Amino acid sequence: MRKLLILALVGLAAQLVDGALGMAYGLTSSTLLLFAGVAPAAASASVHLAEIGTTLAAGLSHWRFGNVDWRVVGRIAVPGAIGAFAGATFLSSISTESAAPWMAGILFTLGAYLLVRFSRPLRANRAAGPLRARFLGPLGLVAGFVDATGGGGWGPVATPALLVSGRMEPRKVIGSVDTAEFVVAGAASIGFLIGLGSQGFLLPTVAALLIGGLVAAPIAAWLVRIVPAQLLGATIGGVIVLSNARTLLRAGEADGAVPAVVYGLLTAGWVVAVALAVRALRRTRRARALAEAALLTTDTVTAPAAGAAGATTSAASEQPRPLAAAVEG
Repeated sequence: MRKLLILALVGLAAQLVDGALGMAYGLTSSTLLLFAGVAPAAASASVHLAEIGTTLAAGLSHWRFGNVDWRVVGRIAVPGAIGAFAGATFLSSISTESAAPWMAGILFTLGAYLLVRFSRPLRANRAAGPLRARFLGPLGLVAGFVDATGGGGWGPVATPALLVSGRMEPRKVIGSVDTAEFVVAGAASIGFLIGLGSQGFLLPTVAALLIGGLVAAPIAAWLVRIVPAQLLGATIGGVIVLSNARTLLRAGEADGAVPAVVYGLLTAGWVVAVALAVRALRRTRRARALAEAALLTTDTVTAPAAGAAGATTSAASEQPRPLAAAVEG
């Protein structure tokens, strides 16, 4: 019972992070399950089955808050489902010994990507036009495959790619990716069901993760508007990197002082990434404050000038008209 309660809290925290960043539910949950000794295929299968419910709730919540671009959802979800089904079939067919380093390597890489990605600000370029199917299709296919084989990865692959394009508002990127993930999670679950059978799903774990995620989904859809993604992304990235480094070090049979050195370097990198994220967040807020101040100053200067011009025009209209004008009138 205590273990299930902890898993429910993990599901809640993971969904809050996912709803705020558009990623990391699967990464967080799968990392914990692997850390607890669950087989990679079973961990990914259970997380994806729970995600059917959490992504449905998240999608409805994002839709209610106006965070979804249905055109993007339609063009990324179907290729994502195909990639997820293929990835689930692949992961189900390899041994646990081979799958553990593979899955940990994917999670480690994605965690490192989060660290790098959120240590610097985004660049917007919305004037470049709408996203095209030839970009969204391959992106969904790759993200879906990585998601199923790594136990997470749909958001970390899809969300940054859409954000970097600069053609969508960040909140709509997150809402659209979360909504499309419902289809991806369903396809992955079908693939795991075919490859592992019903015994491949840890149903108590699924239920605990699902309950926590359902509670957090509407809160996360609201938090996406106010939470500082820079700091949250860098923090979660460090947790994922350190957790999966343990599995990789064991697979590589590292001993002696090697693990301590690796953990020390990774921790130092994590601290640097968080510091850079804080600096980027402060710079963004400072630039926004300066822009707002400049706009306010412009409005203040323009208003008296407009008033003076209006007074001059009014005074001029009250002056006696020239004789010629009076005759013409």
